[in-house]
Amino acid sequence: MNAMLETSELPAVFDGVKLAAVAAVLYVIVRCLNLKSPTAPPDLYFQDSGLSRFLLKSCPLLTKEYIPPLIWGKSGHIQTALYGKMGRVRSPHPYGQRKFITMSDGATSTFDLFEPLAEHCVGDDITMVICPGIANHSEKQYIRTFVDYAQKNGYRCAVLNHLGALPNIELTSPRMFTYGCTWEFGAMVNYIKKTYPLTQLVVVGFSLGGNIVCKYLGETQANQENVLCCVSVCQGYSALRAQETFMQWDQCRRFYNFLMADNMKKIILSHRQALFGDHVKKPQSLEDSDLSRLYMATSLMQIDDNVMRKFHGYNSLKEYYEEESCMRYLHRIYVPLMLVNAADDPLVHESLLTIPKSLSEKRENVMFVLPLHGGHLGFFEGSVLFPEPLTWMDKLVVEYADAVCQWERSKLQCSDAEQGEAALEQADV
Repeated sequence: MNAMLETSELPAVFDGVKLAAVAAVLYVIVRCLNLKSPTAPPDLYFQDSGLSRFLLKSCPLLTKEYIPPLIWGKSGHIQTALYGKMGRVRSPHPYGQRKFITMSDGATSTFDLFEPLAEHCVGDDITMVICPGIANHSEKQYIRTFVDYAQKNGYRCAVLNHLGALPNIELTSPRMFTYGCTWEFGAMVNYIKKTYPLTQLVVVGFSLGGNIVCKYLGETQANQENVLCCVSVCQGYSALRAQETFMQWDQCRRFYNFLMADNMKKIILSHRQALFGDHVKKPQSLEDSDLSRLYMATSLMQIDDNVMRKFHGYNSLKEYYEEESCMRYLHRIYVPLMLVNAADDPLVHESLLTIPKSLSEKRENVMFVLPLHGGHLGFFEGSVLFPEPLTWMDKLVVEYADAVCQWERSKLQCSDAEQGEAALEQADV
């Protein structure tokens, strides 16, 4: 009798185990996909001014909810992984012309130039000068998608190809792009100013490119001439402060660090002859033993210490990071500046976000935009599973640029009206 009772209870026990297993799996899915996280408008940090009030009125995306794809869009890791693996979905192929500039040290810098496909909303000649993320170039899908959208909204686009990033362009000097070198970006901007003397500039930087464009603008006041505004997306602001967080396993940053280091090694080694060949006049601090250390490197910091800093003669990694980070230049930027980060970006530690927050509390020209979701350069939108080709980031950058152009036009019209009234008063006298 007891045996019969025990046998009848076994199925119930197994059903309970199955139910518990299913519940555990669902719990892990909910946690990993962050499904309980709410959707909300981005957090905004700014000083109350005429410009900020105009931006809030003219940029609906600043005050509307950013709604990522329902199933996976609230996971910063998945947003980042999708950006890193496929860039964008159904990416267009804008047509541009490749330009070549010979630098003073013999390096050959390239950028791609894309003409506007429509008239700009204010009718002016506006050029977006764009600096992509680490080891990126104009052929990356997220860049192609953004350029196509900007062209259709009346912007000429010039996109820097980081020195050494394009696989079909050989290095012509023993140097490649570094974390904060602005030489190639500055050469591209000067070319645009010379070729289109009436154009006005909108400066845009993504990730590492955000550091470069902000540093460029802050290096000298002359670099801000003819610049309407600047937008930086998903940068970390201080490599010196970021290096410690990049070695932590929190949010898998150490794993991302390894992946990016591995990609950087492949790019550097693809230019082995140009950088380390016997015929090459290498920087004095760059030795053959550094090539051996490069093979063993598992982090960006090791690569920067053994190779990258030596391209510019820095004596230590600390000096390199201090001098090449835009943090010490941000307060010298006087044009409207929008800094965008995602709160769930696994690459940018939350402690680094105190830098743009603090800056926006002191400077009227700065607005810091912090959505809950988006990952690192993801910002995908969509209903349930499949993302849209155009991202929230693409639309926000163009919307902000349009608003600043309209703001500048309204200021000019007000100034003309005031001058006209003054002239009439003087005539009456």
